Amino acid sequence: MKNRLFSIVLLLFFSISLIAQDADTTSSKKDEKVKSGFSISPFPVLGYDADIGFKYGALANLYWYGDGSRYPQYDHSLFLEWSRTTKGNGINQITYETDKLIPGIRALFEVSYLTEKALDFYGFNGYQAVYDMDFEDSYDSEGFANRLFYRHSRDLLRMKADLQGSIIGQKLRWLGGIAYYGHSIDLVDVDDLNEGKDDDLLSHNSLYGSYVDWGMIKEDQASGGNHTILKGGLVFDTRDNEPNPFTGIWTEMQLHYAPSFLSNTDYSYGRIILTHRQYFTFIPEWMSLAYRLSYQGKIGGEMPFYMLPFMFQSTPKLTRDGLGGAKTMRGLRRNRVVGEGFAFGNVELRGKFLKTTILNQHVYFALAGFVDAGMVTQKYDFDYSGMPDLLPDDYPDQLLDLDAKEVPHLGFGGGLHIAMNQNFIVTVDYGFAAKKEDGDSGMYINLNFLF
Repeated sequence: MKNRLFSIVLLLFFSISLIAQDADTTSSKKDEKVKSGFSISPFPVLGYDADIGFKYGALANLYWYGDGSRYPQYDHSLFLEWSRTTKGNGINQITYETDKLIPGIRALFEVSYLTEKALDFYGFNGYQAVYDMDFEDSYDSEGFANRLFYRHSRDLLRMKADLQGSIIGQKLRWLGGIAYYGHSIDLVDVDDLNEGKDDDLLSHNSLYGSYVDWGMIKEDQASGGNHTILKGGLVFDTRDNEPNPFTGIWTEMQLHYAPSFLSNTDYSYGRIILTHRQYFTFIPEWMSLAYRLSYQGKIGGEMPFYMLPFMFQSTPKLTRDGLGGAKTMRGLRRNRVVGEGFAFGNVELRGKFLKTTILNQHVYFALAGFVDAGMVTQKYDFDYSGMPDLLPDDYPDQLLDLDAKEVPHLGFGGGLHIAMNQNFIVTVDYGFAAKKEDGDSGMYINLNFLF
């Protein structure tokens, strides 16, 4: 099914490219018209992500380019998304980005309400958490499907304000901000998903539920909590173009503090985030190499388990769920690699093969090949003494391997990118996991290059 869908998508985009080529085969950066004033990129959300299923809905990106003197840089950007997926995800999101609202300050504001009926949960500390992919495709002794065993539900209200200001021009900037994360976590509502079905019923067994029952997830964390993160740091940025750089570096350091007095829990902790991205030109305007390296780890306090699987990055990119999946390690299961500290990296070779104009919109098509890797560097300390020596019959053969050596988890694959006016980019990636313990493969249709 996945391979068939991938072929359909490629055929669709190939057809679009033929139409575009007929429309204008001589377009280049030299004769590309500068955009000015208002531009809107509406887009029906008809995508696919191996982790969340088919995605449908609508989004729009509204740009104000002013007099066009900074094109493709814009003065204001408003992004709106309402979407749902066939695996029970919901995105309700508004983001506003500008460097004109506060003179000399680049600001991004976000309000998102994100719902997950079945969020991936595989345990903690990388390969110490044993993932049995075959078990997901099996049935228990009563004939109930186990495919949601490694899942729990989550509703997340996220509000944030990120600011960046100049220290030395736009190359060296300070960053600061505040973000609120409101979690509501529970078991997957299996009864609701089984309602009205006569066959292929889902089992009630659950890794998350067992972790709670056995004390491996603390009782005061099991249902989630609210946390406010204060952050500050530095950014060094010499990229030539933000959406798809060909030269330059983008390096940042962030310090996060989540105090207990800004939470409804007693948990307080600090984190450090170090991320370096670099871009090399092979063929000017056509081919480049990009890589990203990041370390994100706890520097003090105690983190509740539900705050572990996040990967943080600065404006204009948004914070994502943790290692694995569409935005970090393609081909691996989402949130497969979870710990108090982790490191990861990505390498992409990107090449444009067509630039043209369609309905007065500047469009280019590009291909990419990639390798992704990541691993836990700081283990999460949890109490597994309550776990029974003999697992129930309707469970995998093994849940923990405390002797497992943590080594890099690897993914690799390729992608297709279609960009409008250099800022609005649709991406189709297909990734493969190098080890079955991390997954098999996945296709991801999203927006923007990975970094």
